Amino acid sequence: MSDSIELIKLLRERTGAGLMDCKRALQANENDIEKSITWLREKGIAKQANKASRIAADGLAFVLTEGDKASVVEINCETDFVARSDAFIQLVKEINKIALDSEANDVETLKAAKGQDGRTVATMFTDAGIKIGEKLSLRRVAFVKKNEGELFGTYIHMGGTMVGLAVVEGKDQAFADEVAMCVVSDNPTYADVKEVPAAELAKEKEVQVEAAKLDPTFAKKPAQIQEKILDGRVQKHFENQVLGFQEYVVDSSKTVGQALKEHDTIVKSFIRWVVGEGMEKRHDDFAAEVAAQAGAAK
Repeated sequence: MSDSIELIKLLRERTGAGLMDCKRALQANENDIEKSITWLREKGIAKQANKASRIAADGLAFVLTEGDKASVVEINCETDFVARSDAFIQLVKEINKIALDSEANDVETLKAAKGQDGRTVATMFTDAGIKIGEKLSLRRVAFVKKNEGELFGTYIHMGGTMVGLAVVEGKDQAFADEVAMCVVSDNPTYADVKEVPAAELAKEKEVQVEAAKLDPTFAKKPAQIQEKILDGRVQKHFENQVLGFQEYVVDSSKTVGQALKEHDTIVKSFIRWVVGEGMEKRHDDFAAEVAAQAGAAK
């Protein structure tokens, strides 16, 4: 039964037809999606869905490296079903290669770049959207170059739901990839406390100064000691945002900082993307719609 419901949902996405029409189409065509689409079109039931107003917050992110260059892209679609399809995965990989070759570092530049067949990325998206039957969106792209003596560490989680790219100064490629894994797992904001903006440090210092006024023992300490305590509390606040202080996921008995020291490695920069983060998600109450349709049919 669940498989039938999923097929009805997919057919609705592809055609814009009503729930009961989709059900009848699948019954008439032995659950063959493509034949059902043709059946609906022949009967004048299929609609040209207005993709522009639809939400594309699912999809995949991917990272590709080649020599001293790396590229990260996120491409969105409307459903997890499409995100896991071979056609969509191939599109993401193809766009990522174009991004790497063109060194595109923003969406508009990448849209204008051309693939091997001469089509622009923008045209490829239009063509793919028609073929796949969903709204597709090129959300973001990043291009990174590394220097001599540096390595790219990469990690792709669950086929592309999250990706990490780390640039490290070191000699161990396997460890560089582990650093990227830690970036994805630990979700740090900074590689080092020194990267925290001065304005953020000053703001947190003010918070700690006010908090210290509630501690009667703090006022009794010498000024120099007070300053050291405040600085220590500020650093402690930012430790959970700094990669070096976070858990080394390969060996939870260590911090990433300890592992970095053991491998004589320095993290220069990193990128961590989660597909659809910060975007509105579409939530269809399919059960309620089924109930409503059943009630209307009585």
